[in-house]
Amino acid sequence: MIRKFIFTISFFVLASSVFAQSGRVKPSETPSPKPKSRIVYIPTQTNSKTPKPNASPTPPKIEEDDGEVIRVDSTLVPIPVSVIDAGGQAVTDLKLEDFILQIDGKTAEIGELSRSDTPVRLALLFDNSSSVTIAREFEKKAATRFFKRVLRPDKDLAALYSVQTGTRLEQPLTKNVSQLTDAIENFPVPAGATALLDAVITAAEYLKTAAGRRVIVIVSDGEDTISDATFEDTVRAVQANNCQVYVVKTKDFENFKRTGQRGGNANIRALSAEYRMQELTAQTGGAVYSPIDEKELDRAFNQISAELSQQYVLSYYPENEPDKRGEFRAISLNVKNRQNLSVRTRKGYYIQKFN
Repeated sequence: MIRKFIFTISFFVLASSVFAQSGRVKPSETPSPKPKSRIVYIPTQTNSKTPKPNASPTPPKIEEDDGEVIRVDSTLVPIPVSVIDAGGQAVTDLKLEDFILQIDGKTAEIGELSRSDTPVRLALLFDNSSSVTIAREFEKKAATRFFKRVLRPDKDLAALYSVQTGTRLEQPLTKNVSQLTDAIENFPVPAGATALLDAVITAAEYLKTAAGRRVIVIVSDGEDTISDATFEDTVRAVQANNCQVYVVKTKDFENFKRTGQRGGNANIRALSAEYRMQELTAQTGGAVYSPIDEKELDRAFNQISAELSQQYVLSYYPENEPDKRGEFRAISLNVKNRQNLSVRTRKGYYIQKFN
């Protein structure tokens, strides 16, 4: 009986010491040298109430190497940053101490800085509705060239969606460019309405367990005609799932094909679409490109590819605030002692609960 009592006390003490350990989870620090590592993000549940229209399958777990697995709690907030000088060139010589990060107006510590060698997990949303049939073949060819330029075979993965009345996953995440280009060539005939906001949420949910920079590229005129989701739902979904959004807006391209002029009919729906795409990319640190011809369309894809290859990625480890789960925190980022630089990054994040 005495032995049983001692064993029970010992077990209780041991269990208490284990559960008493808490705090932020950072990548393990081990002495050099170390084997090549694979980062795996462990997802946590969010408090989002966004709908999940036409939910796609969860991305397959892909073993990218045989190195050590580093587990990073998904409460880490990745902050992709593009820094451009007055001449429009990417600034690539900055260090961690050059950045000033503020959260809700208060200076915060940056955990670490990495460069563009961080893997990319990309979802391309291709508007395949009846409203965007002009120049469709060239758009498909430009998207094919984009995949060939942006995907590094040893690092990156991409998925492809077609967007009509519903959202269809044409190709799950893969590093095989041939599978992606074949999927583009085999797109169904353009038809139906455009559920673009629903599609963005579907892609954000799809990418949320993927380790690396999560990027959504939209090729569309931006006009949504049938989504159940609101714009606010959509912004929350991409922010909560740490996705950066780029848009190749085809409206001016299509207008130019019809009229030979860049501008088109500034109707309310087109203006609303323009605002939504500008705001969605601004909130996530992306950008909108509005090409008018084949040369500019190809250049837009080139610019996105170049930007992804020149980004910084800052890591911020927020304090544990379980009682404020779901609240939004504003991000502000600047560069010290450098003039005339344009810094583009996400505008905030939503508090998640630690595991």
